Amino acid sequence: MELGDDEKGIVCVTGGTGYLASWLIMRLLQHGYSVRTTIRSHPDKKKDISFLTDLPGASEKLQIFHADLEQPNSFDAAIEGCVGVFHVAHPIEEKEAEEVKTRRAMNAYPGHFKGMPEFKDILDENTWSDIDFIRALELFGASYIISKTLCERAALEFAEKHGLDLVTLIPPVVFGPFICPSIPGSVFATMEFILDDVASAHIFLLEYPNAKGRFICSSKEMTLHKMSEYLSANYPEFQMATTDILNKVKGYKKPALSSKKLLDCGFKFKYGLEETIDGAIQCCKEKGFFDQFVS
Repeated sequence: MELGDDEKGIVCVTGGTGYLASWLIMRLLQHGYSVRTTIRSHPDKKKDISFLTDLPGASEKLQIFHADLEQPNSFDAAIEGCVGVFHVAHPIEEKEAEEVKTRRAMNAYPGHFKGMPEFKDILDENTWSDIDFIRALELFGASYIISKTLCERAALEFAEKHGLDLVTLIPPVVFGPFICPSIPGSVFATMEFILDDVASAHIFLLEYPNAKGRFICSSKEMTLHKMSEYLSANYPEFQMATTDILNKVKGYKKPALSSKKLLDCGFKFKYGLEETIDGAIQCCKEKGFFDQFVS
């Protein structure tokens, strides 16, 4: 399939079947871009990507490429001639994330930190995750966090060295309605406790002429207690954790995230936290994922 030129140009979205990537593809098509997206080949079975190919405008402006993070050159054809690339593909599996991404990033960025990180009330783009501290905590999903951090550092340093125009957007947990057929891990984790702004921020920074470096994208914050109160009041059919149980949850005090840099550029968050929760729950209902949560 040949894609014709248009005034917006062609952009590439890697990892097209993912939660954020599928939203990006939909929004980019709506904004008038032609989109190339990459997906991994599955030798044993043909992956159903109809949720992408059935998007409005996809038949004319969406092109599918096969690529694999293990083979960097496999992305060349999808990227060639694009006016922008959204590199959101990243391995999820613990073993794969640690062995594939961290190994490469460690070769590019050998630096690390020592000791307990200094606590701050508010974090901005100058703050980086402390890899040694995260590894010492033995958190669930630590290798994913570590590999993402190392890769971002390596990419920014490579871009600076070679004069590439690179912007990184750092969201917290991405939550809300989803396009992909399977429930995203970040939504599932929240549903066990019982994205549209993120996609728009990516496109905003693509089109913003002076975008440079890192941008935090965090619209709202909610505690476990507040989440429980909201879900209990609005979705009584779910069995929610009681206050007594939540009071027993021990954890680390987390600083707030500042999106001032992004907001100062003129970006505006469109959706509130309640809307993202309602949208995610509605999608779960429509796709039949709620049998395991409803009593």
